Amino acid sequence: MSNYALPSEWTRQDAVMLTWPHSATDWAPMLDEVEQVYRQLAKEIASREQLVVICHDARIKARVQAIAQELQLPAKQLHLVEAPCNDTWARDHGPITVLDEEGSPCLLDFTFTAWGDKFAANLDNDINQQLFQADCIADIPKKRIDLVLEGGGIESDGKGSLLVTKKCLLNPNRNPQLNQQQIEQQLCQHLGMQRVLWLEHGYLAGDDTDAHIDTLVRFAPNDTLVYVSCDDPADEHFNELQAMAQELAELTTLDGRPYHRIALPWPAAKFDAEGERLPASYANYLIINGAVLVPTYHDSQDSVALAQIQRAYPDHQVVGVHCLPLIHQYGSLHCVSMQLPAGVLKSSL
Repeated sequence: MSNYALPSEWTRQDAVMLTWPHSATDWAPMLDEVEQVYRQLAKEIASREQLVVICHDARIKARVQAIAQELQLPAKQLHLVEAPCNDTWARDHGPITVLDEEGSPCLLDFTFTAWGDKFAANLDNDINQQLFQADCIADIPKKRIDLVLEGGGIESDGKGSLLVTKKCLLNPNRNPQLNQQQIEQQLCQHLGMQRVLWLEHGYLAGDDTDAHIDTLVRFAPNDTLVYVSCDDPADEHFNELQAMAQELAELTTLDGRPYHRIALPWPAAKFDAEGERLPASYANYLIINGAVLVPTYHDSQDSVALAQIQRAYPDHQVVGVHCLPLIHQYGSLHCVSMQLPAGVLKSSL
């Protein structure tokens, strides 16, 4: 795999993959609310690129077709793949795509265990193998890899650097037989990385991914890091996120220069009906062709977050997507989506 490498997420895409929510998932109590988020997401994606939707069964497939017609999504933009699923976190059960030097893709199917066997994941772990057989997928290399890894746990700058958190990738609930050096070796081998940058600090209360990097820090063009920051000393996250910001300040690019850093604001604490804090993060945005879709939470800091992300992606249109329903299951916009780079689909636009 050494001639393949994990691209940045602003690399040209064919499509984004979503796994549609249904009544047999944890979304059941608020299915209508969460489906509204998926509708907006589908509309924004399909206006700029193709959309691949994993549908739990024939009934969900028919429902998504009806919604697509209602939203007037172009038929040529939509690919529906029937595959049973436990849940809808496409970022973590979806394929990770690496590109060779000519830009040709290879689809990687890592092992998904629902963040260390916290939940059932048997169906989700089989989705990629069914996706690989779908009519819309090009005849490209596909590889199954015996390593537990989720897409939300890794960030690539497209230049050979991978950013991860120790809390997640070194958690004994993932790959207990491997030490840090061995995990790093596998990441560099499979993802074509020159180095792995490990963060010690950073977390979100309510998060059950063991501190996925995509809730905390994201790479952006021009050697930029976009990260969540907390300016409230009374908040439980204050010390930990201050320490994370200091770690980021000490990181350098491969050629030894400090990264540009853009801080995201801290939204007011959000809680569920039982009073448990929910992991609201502006860092959990989705980059698509020509746009960045940013989660908003009906919060006074929403507009500040949109402006900061616009600074980080000056060549993209920044679009807010209301995501308060999503954090009730402890994820947000990036978590429910997986980009498929150019060359993955048979019919590239």
